[in-house]
Amino acid sequence: MKRTYVDVTAKFDSSGNVTPLEIQWVDGRKFEVDRVLDVRPAASLKVGGQGIRYTCRILGHETYLFFEDNTRWFVEAKG
Repeated sequence: MKRTYVDVTAKFDSSGNVTPLEIQWVDGRKFEVDRVLDVRPAASLKVGGQGIRYTCRILGHETYLFFEDNTRWFVEAKG
């Protein structure tokens, strides 16, 4: 597994909450976030790093999306 930084389209509301809506993979493919299941501060045990961990459902699969230092997003990718 490796840490892969991705582009994310997110909604920031007036209360300061952040909701990821879409992830753009490094090759340009885009994936809509079907649902955010959980949000909490956490570390990635597979690839290192930490931040706000979003447990998301994308295409019927649960995946972790991390917002690191309120600056950039990464996922745990195979490879």
